[in-house]
Amino acid sequence: MEEVEGSWLMNGNGYGGYEGLGGYRGGPAGGTAPAFVQRTPSTIEVIGEGTATAPADRAIIVLGVVTEGLELQTVQAENARTAAAVIEALLGMGIPREKLQTQDYRIDTMYDFIDGKQVFRGYQVTNMLQVTVDQVAQTGAVVDAAVASGANSVSSIRLTTSRPELYEHQALSNAVRDAAQRAITVAQTLGVVISKVPLEVRQLPRPSEPVPMFKAASFAADSVVTPIEAGTLTVSSSVRATYVIVQA
Repeated sequence: MEEVEGSWLMNGNGYGGYEGLGGYRGGPAGGTAPAFVQRTPSTIEVIGEGTATAPADRAIIVLGVVTEGLELQTVQAENARTAAAVIEALLGMGIPREKLQTQDYRIDTMYDFIDGKQVFRGYQVTNMLQVTVDQVAQTGAVVDAAVASGANSVSSIRLTTSRPELYEHQALSNAVRDAAQRAITVAQTLGVVISKVPLEVRQLPRPSEPVPMFKAASFAADSVVTPIEAGTLTVSSSVRATYVIVQA
């Protein structure tokens, strides 16, 4: 019979074996051995939370041209000319072409309802462009240049960080430390000792980060310089950690 750590037990049916931390293991003393029984360890489960502060060093702007008219081809052509002028203005400011991306292009038919009847009013062509600006201080000037070139819609300006993975990892590390401290607090309160290393750690789904957002329906070509303050962002993370009670 294999030796295992624990105490030797013998039951009334003649079965002998060792009982240790893992359960029962042994051989028959004149019969068939019972199955090995795995004991479920007692555990403490906690949720840890952590944050990291990141500088807002990147702006993502969504702006474009909305054109209306009765003749579809005329409206399309006018929209295309204006959109091309906006793109040229952005390129002239030093925005790399790969930082410009069409986000939305659509043609809508417009109607009015008069006396319960649907009356054709014309066509609307929308061409929205996503612009990534790696120098936040330049954001206001980018918006102004686009508007001066014919852009008449700015749907959003979102501030973010150029290194999200770095700050996500910092927040995650802080969450794991927080979970460890919470587990120690619970164990000390209960008067038990827990394992130094958790049995399991799972990162919980992260909600969308609340980032600074600026919205406007439209801008006038003669508007003053648009002020944009970068500030900082808060990246958060949370984990669920399970610790084994090793001494009660």
